[in-house]
Amino acid sequence: MLWEVLGSALVGLAVALVAGHRFADRFRDRSLVLVTGPAAAFGGGVITRVVLGPGYALPTLVAAALVAAALLSLLVRPRHRGGPAAGRPRVGAA
Repeated sequence: MLWEVLGSALVGLAVALVAGHRFADRFRDRSLVLVTGPAAAFGGGVITRVVLGPGYALPTLVAAALVAAALLSLLVRPRHRGGPAAGRPRVGAA
């Protein structure tokens, strides 16, 4: 169990590093990304381990990577749209 959970955290760190590098302009804080990835994967790995039981290392790691990616996607902010009206609400918009 220990190796699956530690492996899940390492998978989460790898997902966070790739996401932080590939989408550096879309995240507000890199340190938050590097903490969220392993923590989410750790939680996902533990939950998957409890549900599936022992002996399912590969599905546990895959589920950990998916949970890490899902939680990291919540940290993504929209691209900045340039132009003079960017960020201002339109008058009369509902």
